[in-house]
Amino acid sequence: MHYDPASTIIEKLGGVRSVAQIAGVSVHTVTKWRLAREKSGTGGIIPHWHVRKLLDGAKDRGVVLSPSEFVQEHEVAA
Repeated sequence: MHYDPASTIIEKLGGVRSVAQIAGVSVHTVTKWRLAREKSGTGGIIPHWHVRKLLDGAKDRGVVLSPSEFVQEHEVAA
């Protein structure tokens, strides 16, 4: 199972290798962004220090990506 928003952003930017290149990190690091916390992942969260690089990389590649897409939505219990 892959977690959002990381999975969606990775897909929009062309995959794990492409995102790793843009962010200047390893493929392993990007893969962890899509994994559950229980599996040593981030639960879909992309660390904030990579957001600007990814937004700039998206713009350079003509991919529409906004800062709001990096925010994980939570269901609110009624």
